[in-house]
Amino acid sequence: MIVADTGAIVALIDADDQHHLAIRSAYEDSGREWVLPWAILPEVAHILLRHVGARAEAAFMRDLAQGSWVIEWGEPADFVRAEQVAARHAALQLGLVDAVVIAVAERVDARAIVTLDLRDFAAVKVRGAPALWPRDRREAVSLVREGEP
Repeated sequence: MIVADTGAIVALIDADDQHHLAIRSAYEDSGREWVLPWAILPEVAHILLRHVGARAEAAFMRDLAQGSWVIEWGEPADFVRAEQVAARHAALQLGLVDAVVIAVAERVDARAIVTLDLRDFAAVKVRGAPALWPRDRREAVSLVREGEP
């Protein structure tokens, strides 16, 4: 299972995002394994609306309504673990969304977390040591380098 963070989903949808090619490559290789934690959904919708446009946000909502994404709705224990992670890494000010993404990734024994937020996710020792994509994908690293100015 692969757990997606907010920035990764926004980059996947936004073809103008500098990380779009790397994220799209990861999704094309493994999209059937991706799960979206419930906590990222409002954040993705908000960022799409504000920075990409109303059509992108509406398309995301339509995809959600049609079941195009696997949503991980969570368990009560995720809140407990999220609070523990956030407290242990208080200096990072992880917030609810990142802490829930980590808690879900640990619970489902994710092999990867797709995230652009390396400041936070690389600083936290996530149980099971999932890879951080696109950083830890060789194919994606070369795509990012090719797309850089």
